[in-house]
Amino acid sequence: MSSSSEPRNRLVYGAIVLAVIALGLASRRYPGLFPAALGKYPGDALWTMMVFFGLAVIAPRSSVARLALGALAISYVVEFGQLYQAPWIVAVRAHPLGHLVLGTAFGWMDLVAYTVGALLAFAIERIIAHSRRRKR
Repeated sequence: MSSSSEPRNRLVYGAIVLAVIALGLASRRYPGLFPAALGKYPGDALWTMMVFFGLAVIAPRSSVARLALGALAISYVVEFGQLYQAPWIVAVRAHPLGHLVLGTAFGWMDLVAYTVGALLAFAIERIIAHSRRRKR
């Protein structure tokens, strides 16, 4: 979808955001939801997918590539921000909501999971856009 195409339906994409959040929270609460070999990384991938679809709500005319790059940039900035360990931010991260939003410890593999999440969101968005075009 290019920036001049029909805008995305914000309600639909808001519902997608909520569904991805629910799946992400479930992935942490119920570790058996995904194969154990994947560890915590499905939650990280879903975090980036949530950012992708959240950006689609905020900027419904943005291209798929712009959404993917934006979600990846935000995810990477948050991850690299975990290298900063001042007492005040450590206290914020100690709160459950702060932990969900900001994480706690930097990990290189998290960057891989974020990249996978952005690619999955990109693919899902392409499928949604294709379906929308077929219905017209």
